[in-house]
Amino acid sequence: MADKSERRPQDSARVTAPRAAEAGELVFKPFVDIFENDREIILIADMPGVAAEDMTVEWRDGQLTIAGRVRPWENAEESDILVEFEMGRYVRHFALPEAIDHDRIEARTTDGALRLVLPKPERALPRSIPVQTG
Repeated sequence: MADKSERRPQDSARVTAPRAAEAGELVFKPFVDIFENDREIILIADMPGVAAEDMTVEWRDGQLTIAGRVRPWENAEESDILVEFEMGRYVRHFALPEAIDHDRIEARTTDGALRLVLPKPERALPRSIPVQTG
C-alpha cells in the first residue's frame, strides 16, 4: 500500500476499472482507515466533494454500505474554463462481525471525511472475571 503522503485523491480513489452505474457515471471506491478499541470500531472514509445530504450509510444483514454522490459545481453566472474533478458516486461495502450494536452506529462528516463509530455490544466487551475461593 502506498504511503499516505504519496496518494493523489483523483487517481487513487478511482476504482481500478471504473464502472458505469447510470448513463456513464463513474463509481469510485473511497479509501478508509479502520481502528478498534475495547468499546468500538471506528471507520473513516475519504469522500471529498460529497455533502452530508448526499451521503448514505446502511446496515443490513451484517453488511455496512457507505455511499455518496459528487455533484457538479454549478453556477448560472459562471462558465467552465477548466474542469478536472470527475463527477460520480462513491460506494463501499463491508462485512462486519455480528459483534456490532447496529442500533447505536453514529455517522458524522467533516471536510469530506465520513466518520462512523460502530459500538460493540456490552456482551462483546472484555471483562475481568474474579476468581473466588472455596
